[in-house]
Amino acid sequence: MPLLINLRHLEKRDLKLKGELSAAELEIETRDEMVQFAKPLRYQLEIQSLTDALLARGKVVVPLDCECVRCLKPFEFRLEMREWACHIPLAGEEKAPIVSDCVDLTPFLREDILLELPQHPLCKPDCGGLKKPKVGKSKQNSPGVTPDSSAWSELDKLKF
Repeated sequence: MPLLINLRHLEKRDLKLKGELSAAELEIETRDEMVQFAKPLRYQLEIQSLTDALLARGKVVVPLDCECVRCLKPFEFRLEMREWACHIPLAGEEKAPIVSDCVDLTPFLREDILLELPQHPLCKPDCGGLKKPKVGKSKQNSPGVTPDSSAWSELDKLKF
């Protein structure tokens, strides 16, 4: 169920909302393999009625299942918007659609989450990346390969 605000409830007082929204309810599709929405979004919001608008503000936390772009290890990233605020116009050209005296906050929330997603998620800021494979003894002791030989050494033997 989307995050719906009934305008009739705002006539008497401000609303305080607390709850969760699943990724399916947010309708967020990321084509990024490194960032996935697996757990529900949690929110604590206060909604105020203004003249021809709504003001929504509060805290939004989105746990993301990520994969480090350097070392490819999976890790959890907590996207926290501690002071999220959104002005929702109810009149004019950019007004939010009102259906049965309700306004859906989900599109506004979705847009701000997409803007805050990590572009290159790292498991830690100083991640060293993938470990380089160690050179085994089999390559060093193979016949015909000496430490000084290279593809250029044979060309260096040519006399013009």
